[in-house]
Amino acid sequence: MRILLIVPDFTRRYSGAGEIARDLCKKYVGEKIDLLVATGTHRPMTREEIAEMYGEIPLECFTQHNWRENLTKIGEIPAKFVREVSEGLLDKKIDVEINSQILADYDLIFSIGQVVPHEVAGMANHSKNIFVGCGGADMINSSHMLGAFYGMERVMGRIDTPVRRVFDCAAENFLTDLPLNYILTAADKIFAGQGRGAFEQAAAYSAEKNITLLQSPLRKVVVFLPENEFKSTWLGNKAIYRTRMAMADGGELVILAPGVERFGEDPTTDALIRKYGYIGREKIIRLFHENTDLQNNMSAAAHLIHGSSDGRFEITYCTRHLSAEEITRAGFRHMPYDQAAALYKPGGDFFYISNPALGLWASQVEFSKNIKL
Repeated sequence: MRILLIVPDFTRRYSGAGEIARDLCKKYVGEKIDLLVATGTHRPMTREEIAEMYGEIPLECFTQHNWRENLTKIGEIPAKFVREVSEGLLDKKIDVEINSQILADYDLIFSIGQVVPHEVAGMANHSKNIFVGCGGADMINSSHMLGAFYGMERVMGRIDTPVRRVFDCAAENFLTDLPLNYILTAADKIFAGQGRGAFEQAAAYSAEKNITLLQSPLRKVVVFLPENEFKSTWLGNKAIYRTRMAMADGGELVILAPGVERFGEDPTTDALIRKYGYIGREKIIRLFHENTDLQNNMSAAAHLIHGSSDGRFEITYCTRHLSAEEITRAGFRHMPYDQAAALYKPGGDFFYISNPALGLWASQVEFSKNIKL
């Protein structure tokens, strides 16, 4: 028997996927088992990260997805469908490409991942693990731009979003012949199945456990980005995405980022972030229509939209590796990390978040206005 485990990368190190993958390898001991890391646009995992997350599973069992290589087109989402689900905000067909390894002759495929609030899809995982985690450029770019155009506040924490409907359409039309099973973690529970039911249950449970509602907006929020997990603003801006509905107008978000050493996860996106900066939704949309480099890298343009407060609140990035000049050019205020760490310790006169990866924070007013599960 040939078995494929589609597993998350190090940015999902707290998902429980490592333990699940090890348990499956023990259950099917003696069978041929491959592991495909669903990196999406993230950098590849290092040997040390694989060892820390997946333990004794041999390194030679792992292949890491590259969103620009080894892809097979399995279909396309019609422009009419995209136009309808986006309320006219995006009018283009979307090519559906996935890593060719998934289409090899496997007897069983397990897609393992974590369901948490997400700034593009609403809730992470399920078929997103296939179409983005193991997908090609057009789906990644188009889904990110669709989510950005539609608006994060209308998306985050929702089960049904325009992006999720695109994923559902692709799954219903192009994945049904695969022996695909989902194993989804949400907080302290595991949900498993072949259809959408397990995802709906996991998303509802994640909404209950991972969304924090606040009585009123916050004037000052401090978010810590663990050093071994967040190496770029591409990842570290979860501090912005996941708190924006909690922030008061005129407030300040302080991001303690000791490990952040670059902007993008690859040279192309890093260069685009450095060139344009996090300058706000309207400016990026205008620049997107004027510049082919943004048009050819829609996920980067979407990321620039997501990473701005649109002038509602101040964002101070506190870094060791990126200079004050680099940070201010990108559109943020800067404070040296060591100075900020001494100033902003847990228990101070501010709202402190130790890791933004698993949660969503929102005032009750914003939540009820924008997010209804």
